[in-house]
Amino acid sequence: MNWIGLWTLTSREVGRFFSVYRQTILPGLISSALYILIFGFTLQQRIAEINGVPYTLFILPGLIMMNTLTNASSNTASSMLQMKLLQQLPDILTAPLSSLEISLAYIIGGTVRGFVNGTLVLLLGVLLIGLPVSSPIFSLGYIFIVAWTFSSMGLLLGQLADSWDQLAMMQNFFLTPLSFLGGIFYSIKMLPEWAQVLSFFNPIYYMINGIRFTILGISDSPPIISFWMALTMALIFFFSAVALMKSGRKIKL
Repeated sequence: MNWIGLWTLTSREVGRFFSVYRQTILPGLISSALYILIFGFTLQQRIAEINGVPYTLFILPGLIMMNTLTNASSNTASSMLQMKLLQQLPDILTAPLSSLEISLAYIIGGTVRGFVNGTLVLLLGVLLIGLPVSSPIFSLGYIFIVAWTFSSMGLLLGQLADSWDQLAMMQNFFLTPLSFLGGIFYSIKMLPEWAQVLSFFNPIYYMINGIRFTILGISDSPPIISFWMALTMALIFFFSAVALMKSGRKIKL
């Protein structure tokens, strides 16, 4: 393992989004605060509570997951695609770094961004509305796993996309709809039976369900299933991204 090269590339990826925190960190906090104010405080007048939890508190875990997976995936996807379009990727490929080391650097960068954004939204909920966190260690650990999962997925999308339009299409027609249909603002038990069955095929539902259990202690399905789903997806996307990097396909335009 080339630890110096791995550390250098990872530092660049982490420093890249920290240097533009006004674009990568602040928007997530502002949008989450708006969701709390608009959806939480407004709809709570109509929906007092779900599963015994006030509605404003109920939606916070979903907002945490949405910020985590969105930032984690967009960081690696945009970074990889930008390197391809600017013809800078060949320079990295000729460096004494293996496909595993290159993939790890990008994935760690995206994971850090997703984890930071998710944790900050969690703290925002604690400070703004007194969000009770039943298991802080498990909550942070789960946020990390989800950040790693979608950072790996973002790297895969960045390698497959040939233009910003293609990447936007993948994100807008896949990631965003599944996020909003994953139970951020509602419990799937409120849906018709056929819609509940469809929700079980939505992988992001398990991410939201798992973090909701670690924070509020409630879930619509067994939390152990959510944990194993997150871990399985993390392994699948990680090894797929590394394999595609090693094959060299779709890497050069």
